[in-house]
Amino acid sequence: MWPDWARPEVVDAFRAAGIDHPWEHQAHAASAAVSGRSVVLATGTASGKSMAYLLPVLTALLEGTRAPNGRGATALYLSPTKALAADQLRAVDALRGAGTGLSAVRAATFDGDTPTEVRRWTRAHASYVLTNPDMLHRSLLPGHRTWSAFLKTLKYVVIDECHTYRGVFGSHVAQVLRRLRRICLRYGSDPVFVLASATVSDPGGSAARLIGVPDGDVVEVTDDASPRGGLTFALWEPPLTDLKGERGAPVRRTATAEAADLLADLVADGVRTIAFVRSRRGAEVVRVIARDQLLRMDPGLADRVATYRAGYLAQERRDLERALHDGRLMGVAATTALELGVDVSGLDAVLLAGYPGTRASLWQQAGRAGRSGQEALAVLIARDDPLDTYLVHHPESLFDRPVEATVLDPDNPYVLAPHLCAAAAEMPLQDADLELFGPVAAPLLPGLERRGLLRRRSTGWYWTSPERATDLTDIRGAGGQAVRVVEEGTGRVLGTVDGAAAHSAVHQGAIHLHQGETFVVVHLDLEDAVALVRPAAPDWTTSAREKTDIRVLEEVRSEDWGAARLHFGAVEVTSQVVSYQRRRIVTGEVLGEHRLDLPERSLRTRAVWWTVTPDQVAEAGLDDSELPGAAHAAEHASIGLLPLFATCDRWDIGGVSTALHPDTGLPTVFVYDGHPGGAGFAERAYATAPRWLSATQEAIAACECESGCPSCVQSPKCGNGNHPLDKAGAVRLLGVLLRGRPE
Repeated sequence: MWPDWARPEVVDAFRAAGIDHPWEHQAHAASAAVSGRSVVLATGTASGKSMAYLLPVLTALLEGTRAPNGRGATALYLSPTKALAADQLRAVDALRGAGTGLSAVRAATFDGDTPTEVRRWTRAHASYVLTNPDMLHRSLLPGHRTWSAFLKTLKYVVIDECHTYRGVFGSHVAQVLRRLRRICLRYGSDPVFVLASATVSDPGGSAARLIGVPDGDVVEVTDDASPRGGLTFALWEPPLTDLKGERGAPVRRTATAEAADLLADLVADGVRTIAFVRSRRGAEVVRVIARDQLLRMDPGLADRVATYRAGYLAQERRDLERALHDGRLMGVAATTALELGVDVSGLDAVLLAGYPGTRASLWQQAGRAGRSGQEALAVLIARDDPLDTYLVHHPESLFDRPVEATVLDPDNPYVLAPHLCAAAAEMPLQDADLELFGPVAAPLLPGLERRGLLRRRSTGWYWTSPERATDLTDIRGAGGQAVRVVEEGTGRVLGTVDGAAAHSAVHQGAIHLHQGETFVVVHLDLEDAVALVRPAAPDWTTSAREKTDIRVLEEVRSEDWGAARLHFGAVEVTSQVVSYQRRRIVTGEVLGEHRLDLPERSLRTRAVWWTVTPDQVAEAGLDDSELPGAAHAAEHASIGLLPLFATCDRWDIGGVSTALHPDTGLPTVFVYDGHPGGAGFAERAYATAPRWLSATQEAIAACECESGCPSCVQSPKCGNGNHPLDKAGAVRLLGVLLRGRPE
């Protein structure tokens, strides 16, 4: 039944859209929001979460008390991607078009693609603004005075796909939301937060940490009452090839090539399919191979396969979204930009080219198929990687375990400090504000004053720099100015690459793919943030290699594991991209390695590390020549398995191993967070170390290879060319470590 408080115009619009009544979980979440309680709805993909927040939002927008400027109640919608906000605007416009009752609702997106004149209209007139945390951080909050009429009557803040706000990005967003709440309180509003999430562990606690309220203050709705069709889930391990890789290791056919073949076969059979690929380059490669296959199988289908990823220009993204929405595309190779709640109805199958890093993302991506209740297919294609190999041989790790909790740390001083500066620039910080930002806020202020960023006066802390405070941090952790990719002969801008990824993605000689076209980078100008490329047609791709050193800054905690010891603390990591390899696209065969001359970069972060004694090394049967390879192999495998225990991706973490580290005086293996100040991953590794390292040893021992391969101890990003590696030695070394682990 429709709740009594729902406006009849809203109910009529939903009925005209084919929704006869809300499901129980939708009504429960909507009614909690109307009662003034913040609420998180954590149910499966395609369970109607949008309706659960639109019902109270649209009702409030129609009936709110009129403000002096003629604008009634307002609502703010936040999504992690522009595509999702654009999709939500289409949904609202469709409801408005279903009848005249919602004509008073003025909805508009406000993002980096929004023209200046539309931005002005949105600030002055829109009652429902759809944006993202980046715009909230860089535009709306710094310019809050021009948004004052909107903020004074802000009734609801919708946070869609809130499970994506994890790690460093989630910690930044948590502080942006605290800044929003502070500004709203100054204008006299106290909005209700309505959060929508994929199924996660402890959604109420995670939502409370994100918006900055005590545990228990967010109503948790997790019982999914929506009907859904069956899902057939296949685990697919590509076959071994006749080729040999580094150090003679066997080579499996790549997950990218397998995904492309399956995508082409499914599209040829009339099956609408999305292939999720873990990198922008990988998504482009899948599209190129699938298109070539379809040209041979059914040329009329070749142009009905496309790529969707970040880094495209705005108009390209909008065109692709429309083609996906109306069914002109039969197949798409996508990055996680389409993992989220974009309504792509009628999909039949989902291919996952590699484990996406968390069970939450796995089920979110798989849920893209069967959205209209029909039967669906999902296929996880294992990469040549320790974690993927472990999972396809241990399916209970996917299907018999709950999804992970969302890991974020708003109190990370590297995250919090720039947001205190941004808050002070928006409005002087007063002592009463500090509780909102957490217990670490007050101790950070004197240091910011010493750095000349803040100044204490009788009325609060003031921002004193002529620069924009929001420029102190990039909330997505991209690590500097985005690098523009420009075609050398024409000056055409093809897109952008995050600053942090530029050294490894667009170095000189790198292969860059865009909309199925292949380019080679001829010059990378780091000072001007430009990579010049020219068209090319190689049958190979490139992967960068990096060398890394690490030193211990502070030990936060540690525990004895018999004679061995486990540690967690602060470290400084120095890294440099030193070379790149050329590999065949389909087979993964290594064609050669080329040196690079790029500057070093340093990172202060958190790490977990373990040490063993010389007696334990002898107990493992390792001599001085074997120890480096054993420790190196154990490091690679433990990095590969950590995403099973912490909400991270193996590319979010790094590692270093050494037979004698100067700071410990012992053989040491480090695994560190790849984000300034840490992201909580290493701390989670420390907390789950007995299970994590036991699984690592088991995965190495169970691998069918003779002396080590990408499925167990080889790493795709090893700066030493996966040398030395000792598979058997790693099993023995981990064995002596684990014998002393706590119960």
